[in-house]
Amino acid sequence: MENTYRYIGKVTPRRDAKEIVTGGAKYLNDLKLPNMIYGKVLRSPHPHALIKKIDKSKAEKLDGVEAILTWEDVPDWRGGTPRATRILDQKVRYVGDAVALLAATSEEIAEEALHLIDVEYELLPPVFDMEEALKPDAPQLYDQFPGNVVTPGVPFFGPKSLQEVVMGDVEKGFAEADVITEGTFGYENMPNPIPPEPPGAIALWEEPNKVTLWVSNQASYMDKITLHHVMNRQVEVRTIGGPCGGSFGSKFMSWQVQCYATLLSRATGKPVKLVFTKEEHLAAFTLRPASRMTARVGMKKDGTVTAISGKWLIDTGYYSMTTQSQVAVGCGEVQIMVRCANWNLKPVIVCTNRNASGIVRGFGGQELKCTLIPLLSLAMEKLDIDPFQFLKKNYVKPGDGYFWRDGIWYTYRGVDYTEAMEKGAELFGWKEKWKGWLKPTAINGTKRRGVGVGVHGNADIGEDASEAYVRLHPDGTAMLYSCVTEHGTGQRTNFVKMVAEVLQIPMDRISVTPSDSLINPYEFGPAGSRGTYAIGGAIIAAAENAKKKLFEIIAPMLEADPSDLETADGFIFLKNCPEKKIPWKAMGVDRTCLGYGRFDPDYTLSNCMMTFVEVEVDTETGIVTLVRVVNATDVGKIIDPLGLEGQLNGCLGSAGIDSALFEEMVLDRSTGHMLNANLIDYKWRTFSQLPIIENVALETPFPSHRFHAVGVGEIATSPGPSAVLMAISNAIGTWLHEYPVTPERVLKTLGKTSTRAPKGGVV
Repeated sequence: MENTYRYIGKVTPRRDAKEIVTGGAKYLNDLKLPNMIYGKVLRSPHPHALIKKIDKSKAEKLDGVEAILTWEDVPDWRGGTPRATRILDQKVRYVGDAVALLAATSEEIAEEALHLIDVEYELLPPVFDMEEALKPDAPQLYDQFPGNVVTPGVPFFGPKSLQEVVMGDVEKGFAEADVITEGTFGYENMPNPIPPEPPGAIALWEEPNKVTLWVSNQASYMDKITLHHVMNRQVEVRTIGGPCGGSFGSKFMSWQVQCYATLLSRATGKPVKLVFTKEEHLAAFTLRPASRMTARVGMKKDGTVTAISGKWLIDTGYYSMTTQSQVAVGCGEVQIMVRCANWNLKPVIVCTNRNASGIVRGFGGQELKCTLIPLLSLAMEKLDIDPFQFLKKNYVKPGDGYFWRDGIWYTYRGVDYTEAMEKGAELFGWKEKWKGWLKPTAINGTKRRGVGVGVHGNADIGEDASEAYVRLHPDGTAMLYSCVTEHGTGQRTNFVKMVAEVLQIPMDRISVTPSDSLINPYEFGPAGSRGTYAIGGAIIAAAENAKKKLFEIIAPMLEADPSDLETADGFIFLKNCPEKKIPWKAMGVDRTCLGYGRFDPDYTLSNCMMTFVEVEVDTETGIVTLVRVVNATDVGKIIDPLGLEGQLNGCLGSAGIDSALFEEMVLDRSTGHMLNANLIDYKWRTFSQLPIIENVALETPFPSHRFHAVGVGEIATSPGPSAVLMAISNAIGTWLHEYPVTPERVLKTLGKTSTRAPKGGVV
C-alpha cells in the first residue's frame, strides 16, 4: 500500500531516544528532592499469621530513623476489588506481606533498622492450592470472602459486568457434536513480566490532606483516581509520571508502594522515596494469575464448536485488585477466538497464601486460552482437523457478536483477519510442515521437531475514555496536553506524529506536557493495545478541533469559509488557491487556540495476532529449543514501523511465549517462599539466545479514526504459549498439558524419569 502520509508510517526518531541512550533520562531513582528521606518495608517471613506484638523501640533509637509505622499507626486505607485489603493489617497473608513501614535518612540506615524490629507472630495454617482453598475446612484468608472465593464483578465496568460466559443450550450443543472431549488443564506457573525498573514512588505530604506523588508507572492519571478511593476519598492526590523503565501491564496498579511512601511522608513531614529492591520486585510484587480449567468441549467434523462447559479456577493470591477485570476481559476474548453458540463457562476467583496476581500483557485472555486451546486440540485430533484451519475458521468475522467485559452484546465491525492468517501460514510454511496431530515435522537422531499455532485478540483496543488538548501558538508551534507516560514503547512520540500529520507541521515544532494530573485532562492510560485507537482518537480529535478553531479565526481574513481552508508548515491557505496564504501568527500574538478531543469506549473492533512456532525437542535430555516464530496480524495502518517491530519481537518476553518453556516464579509450597527471586535463578533470555522471529503486518484500513489504525502491542505475547505446547506435543508424539515444559516434564512424559506427575491431564 502506497504511503501518502507525511509522518504516519514513516521511520522517525523517538523524542526521548538521545536522553535514554546517553543516560540523560531521569527515572524515578534519579530524582532527589530537598530533605528527601528513604522508605523501606519490613516483610513477613510467614505465609499466614497474626501479629501479636511489634517492638520497634530498638529501631527507633538508631540515629537517622525518622518514622516507624505498624498496622496500629495508619488509617484504614484499603485496596482491592472489593476494597478489603488494608495497607497494613494485623494479619499477614503471604511471605513478603508488609508488617511495618520505616523511613530513615539513608537507605543503609533504613535497612539496618528493619533488623532491629522484633515481631511476635501467631502462626496460622496456609493454603497454596486453589482446590484446597475451596474446601470447607481450608484456612480462611478474609472474613469478607467466605470459602476464599473472591466477590466477582467489576463496578468500574458497570452494573452488568461480565462474570461468566453463559448462553444458548449446552446440552443441545453436546447432542449435536461429533466428538466430545473433557479434561483438566493448567496454566499455573507464575511468570514475572520483569520490567527492568522496580516499582517505586516519591511522596510529599502537604497539610492538611494533600499529597503529590512522583510515580514510575504505566498510567499515572489512574494512580490519582485509584489512590483517591483507597484513601477513602479524603485526600487530594496529584500524580506526576516520568519515564517508566518498562511495565508490561504490571505497573498499572502500584497503589501499595505509593501508599507506603505517602504514609511515611505524612508521618515525617518530608518527601519520602520508596523503591523496591529487585528481590522485592520478584518476590513481593504482582504476578500473572494462575489458571486451571476443568471443562468439556463438543465439536463437529467441520470444526464447528457446538458447546463449551466447565469451571475455570483463577488463583489471585492473597488479594485481588484486577483479577475480576481479567476474568471479565478473558470471558470476552474467548468468544472472539471461538465462535460457539452454547456456553456454560463458570469462573471462580480464589484467594491463596501467595503474592497477589495483577496485570500482565495478555490480560485474562492468555490465562484462559492457554487452558482452553489444549482441550480444543484434543477434539481436533480426534476429528483430524488442521489447527490452523480451525483457528482461522473460528476467529470472529465481521457481523459476528460477543458479550464484552461490560456484559453488553457487541457486533464486530472490523476487518476479516483471514488474509493476514494465510500470509503468516505461507511465510511459516505451515502447509508443508504440518504432518498431523502428534506427528513430528522432522526426526534427526534423538532430536524431533514439531509445529504449533495459536491466536489471540482483544476488543479492549477501544476500552475506556481518553481526553486531550492541543494548543496552537501564533509562531506555528503546538502543545499536546496528554497524561500519557512513556513506559518504553515510544507512544508519546507516536502521538506527536499524529498531531503533526493533522496540522502538517514538523514534529519538532510540537511539544508534549509532562504527565502531570494537575495540568492534563483525564487519561486512562496505555493498556489493552488502546493507545493507537483510543488515546490516538482523542489526540487526533483535539488536533482537528484546534485546527477548526484556527480556521474560524482566519477565515474572515482570507474572505473564505472555514471549510475552504487548509494548513501546512504554519501557514493557512485556500484549498483551491494555495498561493493565497497567511501565517498562523495572523491570529494575533496575544492569542492561542485550544482544541479538545475525547474518546468514548468502543468495543466493536478487535485486533488479532496469530503466532506460528517450530520447536526442537531432544528426547534424550528433554531440552526444548524454540527454533522459529512467525507472527501475523493486520494493524489497519502502521503508525511507527520500528515500534511495531519491537512490540511484535517482544512476544517472547513479559511472561509471553517463554512462559511455556522456562519462565516461572518457583513457590516452595511448604514454606510459602519464592525460591528464585533473583535474576540468576529466574530463567529468561538474553539477546544472543533469541530464536528467529519474523512478522507479517498487513494494512487493511480499519473503521477506527482518520488513520484507520488499531494497536497490537499488548497481544503479541498471548498466542505463543499454547502454540509452543502444541508444537512440543506434536514433536514427541504425546500430549503435554502443563506449563512450563521443562526438561523434567518432557522426560517424565516420555517415561524416562520418575519426577512428580503434573497436575493436569486428560480424563
